Amino acid sequence: MKKIFFLSLLINCRFNTLSAQNSQIEFVKQSDHEIQVLVNKKAFTTFFYPDTLPKPVLFPIYAEDGEIITRGFPLEPRANEPTDHPHHIGLWLNYENVNGLDFWNNSYAIPAEKKKLYGSIKTSGVVETKSGDPGKLSYNASWVDQQGNILLQESTSYFFVATNNTRIIDRVTTLTAQQNVSFPDAKDGMLGLRVAHELELPSKEERIFTDNKGNITKVKPNSDTHVSGNYITSKGKTGDAAWGTRARWCMLYGMKGNDTISIAIIDHPDNVGYPTYWHARGYGLFAANPLGQKIFSDGKEELNFKLAKGQSVIFRYRIVINSGKQRLTNDEVNKLANEFANLRE
Repeated sequence: MKKIFFLSLLINCRFNTLSAQNSQIEFVKQSDHEIQVLVNKKAFTTFFYPDTLPKPVLFPIYAEDGEIITRGFPLEPRANEPTDHPHHIGLWLNYENVNGLDFWNNSYAIPAEKKKLYGSIKTSGVVETKSGDPGKLSYNASWVDQQGNILLQESTSYFFVATNNTRIIDRVTTLTAQQNVSFPDAKDGMLGLRVAHELELPSKEERIFTDNKGNITKVKPNSDTHVSGNYITSKGKTGDAAWGTRARWCMLYGMKGNDTISIAIIDHPDNVGYPTYWHARGYGLFAANPLGQKIFSDGKEELNFKLAKGQSVIFRYRIVINSGKQRLTNDEVNKLANEFANLRE
């Protein structure tokens, strides 16, 4: 009864927000590790979880007008897009430091001799796909070390809604510790999205980033005419100033194709560390990290989140994708955030 009530609440809230008849979501199994999400037979996204990837992802993700809002590299490279950070794929959730293991930066680019420092998320199975309005996809996964020892059991449900020019993805993830687990404050986490080249923020300077193991990544300038992105947060921070600040939501918007694409990520008030810090980089990484407080506050705050064996934590996030002649207004995003705040499982 609890889950039925939650699903009904989701439907009612989304109808109130969007004030229009929603579209039907359908799931189509493409392979043993690939489930396509369709809106009235048109592509929305794909749940992609092959054993060759160190985490399950939604990739690619489409706006209503057919524009792809995610970067193609490394799975489906496109012309003129950057090839930095090969672990940035579609939409995902993981963290840089879980009992000392790096789940965030793991990819095919890590040398074999260093793999022991990294963890992977292995999808054990899709539990449910339910077409309709909204559509629901649920799966289970394990956060494991290189020997297959399980640190966390994950249970995630995606709820998909589409109407008019808007697509909504609500993610509800429960992590249950299989041993005592610590999440020391770290920069790289937790809900991540790597956006298409056109939605990056323009930059004339080469940018250099160093991860917690000293690995250096150089990001080339991107001041070509196709790049037009900008950030704005619920607290009024814009551009690169959004990085490392707290807010209940952050929105990235820019031109792609003939439309303005708006992508808002909304935090939930029941989440740890609410309102989250935004790990929102100009080069196309758009992430919410509630666990990196010491990093983002320059040491003024510190969380060092922990779970004892058997304890669970729930993370809820809403991703809103809109295409149109104008970006979503702050009032529109605030309304979506207010209604999301009332959703609980």
